[in-house]
Amino acid sequence: MHEFDLKKRTAIITGGAQGFGLDIAKRFLDSGAKVIIWDIDNDELSKASNELNNSNLSFNVVDVSDFKSVKDTVDEIVKSTNIDILINNAGITGSTSTLWDYNIEEWNKIVQINLMGTFNCCKFIVPNMIKNNYGRIVNVASVAGKDGNANASAYSSAKAGAIGLTKSLGKELADKNIAVNAVTPAGAKTRILDQMSKEHVARMLSKVPRGKFLEVEEFTSLICWLSSEENSFSTAAVFDISGGRSTY
Repeated sequence: MHEFDLKKRTAIITGGAQGFGLDIAKRFLDSGAKVIIWDIDNDELSKASNELNNSNLSFNVVDVSDFKSVKDTVDEIVKSTNIDILINNAGITGSTSTLWDYNIEEWNKIVQINLMGTFNCCKFIVPNMIKNNYGRIVNVASVAGKDGNANASAYSSAKAGAIGLTKSLGKELADKNIAVNAVTPAGAKTRILDQMSKEHVARMLSKVPRGKFLEVEEFTSLICWLSSEENSFSTAAVFDISGGRSTY
């Protein structure tokens, strides 16, 4: 496994208490970074902290869809440290339903967390990166944002929005040593699959030429490179990790 040098870097990982986020936190810590994980679930945060058991780890209870929660937390963090890396990983898929039958409150919640949560975190963290002329931002989108998933219009729309946000922000910051990229995974072996019907999961898997779901460790390796100084040129880009489902 390739070792990345993240020493002297401080990273915020949203949705960091489980799944992708927890594995990213572990790999970042192994690479020498100071890691702050954000999650809305205090119990899961405590479990993650106990599991990782590292003096370079801290956590905050943050609702990324609440701009005041994000702003207040960032304001407190930058009093004592810079924020060098931001991984916008927090997200929910929601239930599966046709668009015309979709519950409007759930639609709004999905968009607020997946899209507005990414916006809120970037809005309040980017100024600290500009101040220090250094930053690496990775927005976790989805292949659904490129292809669209039937019966998941809210999630697909929110992730498409996150891709558009990435392209715009990356270009706005291109004259600085700040890289902004998105990743578009296909289905992965995480608890997020539990939110979906068995039929929906089977349909997702049938579209992947590799014939299997993404392993968390495979995903984390891509995130680590995008978050490191080795990624000195790629920005405003979308990195596919879908097992061949999407090729653009």
